[in-house]
Amino acid sequence: MYLTFFGLNEKPFAITPDPRYLYLSERHAEALAHLLYGINEAGGFVQLTGEVGTGKTTIVRSLLAQTPRNAEIALILNPKMSAPEFLLTICEELGIGVPDSALGSLKDLVDILSHYLLRAHAAGKRVVLVVDEAQNLSPEVLEQVRLLTNLETNTQKLLQIILIGQPELRELLGRNELRQLAQRITGRYHLNPLSREETLAYVRHRLRVAGATTDILSPAALAEVFRLSQGVPRVINVICDRALLGAYSLDRHRVTGPLVRHAASEVFGKRFTPRWLPWAATAGAAAMVLLATLLLLNLRPWGSSVAPATARSAPGVAVAAAATPAAAGPVAAGSAAAPAHLEQLLTRYAAETNTDGAFGKLFGLWGAKYTAGGPEPCSQAAPQGLECVTERGSFGQLRLYNHPAILLLTDSAGAAHQVVLTAFDDEHARLELGGVSRQIPIGELSHYWMGDFVMLWRPASSPVKALSAGMRGADVRWLRQSLQQLRGQHSDAAVSDVFDEELTREVREFQRQHQLNVDGIAGLQTQIALAGAVAGPNGPLLFTTNTHGG
Repeated sequence: MYLTFFGLNEKPFAITPDPRYLYLSERHAEALAHLLYGINEAGGFVQLTGEVGTGKTTIVRSLLAQTPRNAEIALILNPKMSAPEFLLTICEELGIGVPDSALGSLKDLVDILSHYLLRAHAAGKRVVLVVDEAQNLSPEVLEQVRLLTNLETNTQKLLQIILIGQPELRELLGRNELRQLAQRITGRYHLNPLSREETLAYVRHRLRVAGATTDILSPAALAEVFRLSQGVPRVINVICDRALLGAYSLDRHRVTGPLVRHAASEVFGKRFTPRWLPWAATAGAAAMVLLATLLLLNLRPWGSSVAPATARSAPGVAVAAAATPAAAGPVAAGSAAAPAHLEQLLTRYAAETNTDGAFGKLFGLWGAKYTAGGPEPCSQAAPQGLECVTERGSFGQLRLYNHPAILLLTDSAGAAHQVVLTAFDDEHARLELGGVSRQIPIGELSHYWMGDFVMLWRPASSPVKALSAGMRGADVRWLRQSLQQLRGQHSDAAVSDVFDEELTREVREFQRQHQLNVDGIAGLQTQIALAGAVAGPNGPLLFTTNTHGG
C-alpha cells in the first residue's frame, strides 16, 4: 500500500521472522553464536529465553539458515503434546519411518530414534532438536527430553537439544523435580529488549533492507518509537508499520513523533501523551504553588495598611484565574476534546452515514439521480455517464483526483460510517453531516480514516480503457483536447484522434508533473487526474482552483 509512496521494495516491518531482517544487537549476536556452537559441538542442553517479541524465533530462523551441512535439525514449534506425540514428532521431523505398531509406545519410539541417531553418528552427522515455545512443555515431556540425552556413545551425546522459550521456561526448569534436567544445561542465554541506540539502528537497518534511501522516520519519531515500545522488536515493528501507514494516508513522506504516538495509540488501544507533557504538568503545578505563595505574601496581615494590600491582591488573583486555563488548555485539547468532536458527529448522524445516505449526497453533487434501496450504487451511476472508483489511498491521491469522495470511517466502537468529503486543504476537511458542511481538522479525520474511499467521475467513454500509442477514437481526441486545455491552448482546428508520439510525450509530461507512473499510457489514474484537472462547471471539484500540481 505505502511501498511506492516511500520508495520501498517490500514491507520493512512485517512481523514474520525473516532472517534477512535480523538485526544483531550485541546480545542477539552472542545468542546466535552460542546456538551455532551448540550445533557444532557435543553437549547437553542449550537454553535461550526472552520476553515475547524480543526476536527469539527470528534467531531460530537465522540459525536454520546457517546450519552446517553435516547437521540435521528437528524443529518443534508447538511442543504442547504428550510424550509419545513428542517423540513421534521428532521422528517425523527427521524423516524416520515409524510402523503403526510403534505408535503410542514410548519404548518403541525411543528405540527407533536411538537406532537412527547411531547411524547418523556413524555417518559423521550431528542431530539437533530445537524446541520453540519450550515453556509449554509439560513435566512429563521434559522428563522424556532429559532421557533423550542419555542416548550417547563413549565420547559424545547423540542428540543436541536447544530449548527456546519465554522467561517462564527458567521458572519451569527451576523446579526441584526437574533439577536433573537443569544440571545438564551447558549454556543459558536471555534476550533483553533493545537499548535506545540499538532501537534506532534496528529501525534504520530494516528500512535499508527494504530499499529505503532516506531517513523516513525523524529523530523525534525514532525517540518515540523507543519510548513507546521499550525496545521490544515485535512492538517496534507494529508501531512503525502503523506509523508509515498513517503518514501515507496524510500524504507525508516523513514520519514525525505525533504520528508515532497516534500509531501506538491504535496498537495499544490507549492514548499516549508527548514525553514532555508530564514535565510540563509538574512545572505548571510548581508555578501554581509559587504563585499561590506570592499571593499569600501579598495578602500578609502585617502590611502597612489594609487598602494597599487589597489593591495588590486583586491583580494577583486575576493572574491566577488566567493562569489556570492556560496551563490546562493544551492538555485538554491534546487528549479528549479534539477527537471527541467528529466522534460525536458520527454518533449523532449515524442514520445518514450508511450507503444510501452517502451515495444520495454524492450523486446529488453530480446532478445525478440515486434511488435508495435500489440497484448497487455504481450500477446506477453508469447509465448517467458516471464511473465509480473504489480505492485505498491518501489525501494526496484525493488531491490528485480532485473530485468529492465517500470516505469510509471507523469510530472508536468499531462501527463503520460513510461520509462525503467535499473539500479540504492542508489544515481542514469539509464533510457533509446533518445537512450542513462541517470543518474537521485533517489530523482528527485521519484518526478515523485509513484510506478507503469511493469516488465518482465522468469519463470520456464507457467502459474506461487504457489509452496508448497507436490507438485512435473519440476518447483519444478527448485526451488530446484535455491536455491542450490544461496548457491553455484553444484552437478551432480539428483535433486528431490518433495516439501518436507527440501525444505520448504530452502524457508523459502530465504524469511527471502529477507524480504518476511515467509510462506514456493514459490508464485509469491518469484519466481521472486529467478529468479532475480540467473539469468544467458541471463537475464537482475538491478544489475550485488548480492546487493539486497541474
